[in-house]
Amino acid sequence: MLDQQRDLSQIVKAYDIRGLVPDQLDAEIARRLGAAFVRVVGAAGGSIVIGRDMRPSSPELVAAFAAGANRQGADVIDIGLASTDELYFASGSLQLPGAMFTASHNPARYNGIKLCRAGAKPVGQDSGLAEIRTLAEQGLPEADGAPGHVEGIDLLPAYAVFLRQLVDLRDIRALKLVVDAGNGMGGHTVPSVLGGLPLEVVPLYFELDGTFPNHEANPLDPKNLVDLQAAVREHRADIGVAFDGDADRCFVIDERGDPVSPSTITALVAARELAAHPGATVLHNLITSRAVSEIVRERGGTPVRTRVGHSFIKAEMARTGAVFGGEHSAHYYFRDFWGADTGMLAAMHVLAALGEQQRPLSELAADYHRYTESGEVNTKVANREAVAERTANVRAVFTGRPGVTTDDLDGLTVDGPDWWFNLRPSNTEPLLRLNVEAPDDVAMTALRDEVLALVRKET
Repeated sequence: MLDQQRDLSQIVKAYDIRGLVPDQLDAEIARRLGAAFVRVVGAAGGSIVIGRDMRPSSPELVAAFAAGANRQGADVIDIGLASTDELYFASGSLQLPGAMFTASHNPARYNGIKLCRAGAKPVGQDSGLAEIRTLAEQGLPEADGAPGHVEGIDLLPAYAVFLRQLVDLRDIRALKLVVDAGNGMGGHTVPSVLGGLPLEVVPLYFELDGTFPNHEANPLDPKNLVDLQAAVREHRADIGVAFDGDADRCFVIDERGDPVSPSTITALVAARELAAHPGATVLHNLITSRAVSEIVRERGGTPVRTRVGHSFIKAEMARTGAVFGGEHSAHYYFRDFWGADTGMLAAMHVLAALGEQQRPLSELAADYHRYTESGEVNTKVANREAVAERTANVRAVFTGRPGVTTDDLDGLTVDGPDWWFNLRPSNTEPLLRLNVEAPDDVAMTALRDEVLALVRKET
């Protein structure tokens, strides 16, 4: 007999599964999802690998997901506490489908699942997630044959060795590094990866605590960087690094306590990868700085512009064979890491670049920073019809201006001779997101305010 129908439309997102526990995501739903995942990725009679973050709800959800997988005849390799990129390492090195239980930077009451096929290949709406939702909503009977079993293994040492082989930090100059783990999984992985190197690590909030008692584990919000900035200045550190809750993203602070933009980090890491792989392709999403594509070309590489979102980046990584990809949200993707994103490897590249020369990080980063960025500015609108109407108004005003071109790769992008802006709708909310870049702060502010006036004009 099949289980009672359940509606999972509120928790199955474009790229992953995420919801409130237990209101939207509970053990029964996790069990259904485990069974459906095994069916869709063809793991019956084989194995899958599971990892989890430090949220209080994660152990119960993992156990239920594993039980659902077992009942479909799949064995489960449970790597226990892990960062998301450690789960990708497990999926890639073991060549197994994987499930990571995390809600990333969301508040404590949330949990979720990031799914991948063998080799850390993404599972999104168009690559299996919609089918998983349908099967989980219907419920699946137990498969014929013997059920699978669960085996626990520790892959953290192997993950650390693998990363240290990709970026060798043994011979850099001594650096003082402040790391804010935000009580997330960076507190678990950083000591193993960075221990025993010429780094003095000053830890902030390394205690694993899924209630996030100090601040949200979301470094994209400037208020969550304040403690790290203060600690960098207090300890006279060379660099600060902040990880989000599942440690797949990293944000960088220079020795003055100032943030280094993800676009600058993208350009810096791209230059290093192109030095090792001359002529390679580098991806960047369409709201990273224009400096990224310029620097990639200057270093002999081929820049490829993509839509915003990790499923698009990962698909392009596979299609183009790109050596590296970067996003404005501080996700960094590496061909040497199965095309998956890893905040730790990006941080190690920055540490290597800093430690292989004598200048402070602020001066090093200036080599890769050429323009002034607005950051993302959101405007609430009534509905998606209003989004379309206001975007059309902006297009009408700018189309036909001398030297101006437009494209619709992701929302509306308007390019001028030395400036650009992108206006795109949110995938989940009635919002318009604006990003602006220009040669200096005065020009950026003027352009930003002009576009915002059009977007926010009452009709």
